[in-house]
Amino acid sequence: MNTAVYPGTFDPITNGHTDLVERASKLFDLVVVAVAESPKKSPLLPLDLRVSLAKTSLSHLSNIRVVGFNCLLAELIQREGANIILRGLRAVSDFEYEFQLANMNRKLSPDVESLFLTPAEHLTYISSTLIREIASLGGDVSQFVHPKVSDALIAYLSSKTV
Repeated sequence: MNTAVYPGTFDPITNGHTDLVERASKLFDLVVVAVAESPKKSPLLPLDLRVSLAKTSLSHLSNIRVVGFNCLLAELIQREGANIILRGLRAVSDFEYEFQLANMNRKLSPDVESLFLTPAEHLTYISSTLIREIASLGGDVSQFVHPKVSDALIAYLSSKTV
């Protein structure tokens, strides 16, 4: 059985992330979408909300599990019994950082392979950073994220401005 772990902050999960998971779900027996707590990145949304939104956005897929984590990725991979780390590449600029991560993960987990997928071309410009910025300035992000994610961003941001 091939189990892939797709780690990320998913702050928030976007249509680009969903596209990647859909592609991966056709390639692997199980895809574990691992939502990192990532306190050093100071995520906008709390971990439990990011996990919930990922579950909602991916509920149409049967071989997906969404988990939150706050440990070393190598530890999570072992706990999940995974043999693949899945990462997304939107642009050439992503490659250098992802290459460095892949080499470090290979050192920490020699039996685990890192694989890279690209999203559909019409989704390559979408990033969680841009979505957060647009939403925080009152812009409409509904074409870039699941409707429940858009609603949650609006509600969360409006609760922070009160």
